[in-house]
Amino acid sequence: MMSNLYWLTDDQMERLRPFFPKSHGRPRVDDRRVLSGIIFINRNGLRWCDAPPEYGPPKTLYNRWVRWSRMGVFARMMVGLASGGGEEKVVMIDATYLKAHRTASSLRVKKGGADDKRGRLIGRTKGGLNTKLHAVTDAIGRPIRFFMTAGQVSDYIGAAALLDCLPDADWLIADRGYDADWLRDALKDKGIKPCIPGRKSRGKPIKHDKRRYKRRNRIEIMFGRLKDWRRVATRYDRCPKVFLAAVTLAATVIFWL
Repeated sequence: MMSNLYWLTDDQMERLRPFFPKSHGRPRVDDRRVLSGIIFINRNGLRWCDAPPEYGPPKTLYNRWVRWSRMGVFARMMVGLASGGGEEKVVMIDATYLKAHRTASSLRVKKGGADDKRGRLIGRTKGGLNTKLHAVTDAIGRPIRFFMTAGQVSDYIGAAALLDCLPDADWLIADRGYDADWLRDALKDKGIKPCIPGRKSRGKPIKHDKRRYKRRNRIEIMFGRLKDWRRVATRYDRCPKVFLAAVTLAATVIFWL
């Protein structure tokens, strides 16, 4: 079974180490073993109790996963690594649906609990209960930023939330679902040219660079690769922060390590 397990390399650990929180009190259990186990569980969609024994006690893996997820450690890993090597003169934005399993949506949110303020970010759509993942990628389709909403929320909400964190780009590519005058004006104020086809309902057609627009399939490929991780394609985590950590961890391993 050892040949099927995932292990972080020395080089990968060195790149990740600056984002680890400081250890207070007792030294942490072996970081390489625990993080490799966390990656293995998320990639294969296993329950934590089914973790291979080579990664140590399942409770250790789960506790580290939840604690670091709530602290935003995995999100900082992706953002930190992405900030050092992105091709950001052209960026792309899009969104995708992620199916919510019944374990993520079956119980009510406790009033005053950790998830009470924003809710679970799960909404009902034609396809059932979903979470919507909004993403900005660089020119070759590597994710730079994520934003998560309930499934029924408009793409415009995600675009507005991600607008302030867009890099200093020349172009933004998006499909016609993002065709809105306020977005075009906001991009113009930031010095970014929109490559967005106009909606068919517009009375006056809007020109866009068709050759440049063909690159948009790269962000769709990115979503497809993220969904190869089974705990990303299907949401099992009730807490939005923990689920977003699964997304950012997958993005880090696939695109930035």
